[in-house]
Amino acid sequence: MNKVDILENDILQRYPDVLAELLRDHTTGRNIFWATNDYEELGDGYNFVDEITIEIITGSNEGVIKPRVLKSKENQKGRAQKMAEIFTPSWICNAQINLVDNDWFGREGVFNAVSEDQCTWEATTEPIIFPEGKTWKDYVRSTRLEITCGEAPYIVSRYDTTTGNFIPIQQRIGMLDRKLRVVNENTKTPEEWLEMAEVAYKNIYGYEWQGDSLLLARENLLVTFIEYYQNKFGQKPSAKFIQNIAYIISWNLWQMDGLKFVVPKSCSDREIVTEDIFGNKSIKIQPCMGCKKNDYFQHNGIYCKVMNWTIEEPIEFVSQLKNKKK
Repeated sequence: MNKVDILENDILQRYPDVLAELLRDHTTGRNIFWATNDYEELGDGYNFVDEITIEIITGSNEGVIKPRVLKSKENQKGRAQKMAEIFTPSWICNAQINLVDNDWFGREGVFNAVSEDQCTWEATTEPIIFPEGKTWKDYVRSTRLEITCGEAPYIVSRYDTTTGNFIPIQQRIGMLDRKLRVVNENTKTPEEWLEMAEVAYKNIYGYEWQGDSLLLARENLLVTFIEYYQNKFGQKPSAKFIQNIAYIISWNLWQMDGLKFVVPKSCSDREIVTEDIFGNKSIKIQPCMGCKKNDYFQHNGIYCKVMNWTIEEPIEFVSQLKNKKK
């Protein structure tokens, strides 16, 4: 696998069924779609509403999707203006995630020591010590979410999304990276590791509007799984376990309009046809009430589903919001 740009041809050749899983959208039952006009000049299959299929990103079409840092400056600028796509340097991700862990552990400097200028860090080398009343498994099971995740730099930090610099496993700072470090330190056998790594993946979430960024995020989580296993055991996990992790990733990183909690652009005006006693028909345009009232419980779009792994049943993500508008 390429260190930064994970090639779809590589995934397809090594794990034939995995790429199809990474493209799946469980809410619609179809594939994730582009949700951007950046590729429309490539022709059929690359328009805003088109699903991303294996055929249009592999073979001679390999390299169509690439990380933001490898895109042209013009393309980066356009995405920033149209979709407010601004990626965060790894040192800022680290500082913000440290704040979460400082609160969870009740102390600072658990996973790394930050330099005085805050722009670099050095990972701690001793095994993580857990506070009284909390265990390493509690940390692995703790739920984390990256909103508008882009390529998921807060979840996994394989590379700095602003510079393209590859980050060694020992220095990674993502929320899932930290969970996997804890799993590494507290398991001995492949069976133990795989069991708890699955728990870690089931408790990390992220959503993204643009389909190309979402695929890159999913790929980053998949390759992270392979890299950590190989680093600990000296070989890659079996295709069976890679497929299973891909399935979890396809549920936990999903395509969504983060302001409406629906599939992007799925809200619309609806025609209401009525007929009077004389058979005269009239048509009334009914706008999406959620969009009109800015009420995320009244949208007529397709509400996105996520998997509740505790009960092994999908639920609408919007149902998890605590402060329901009256």
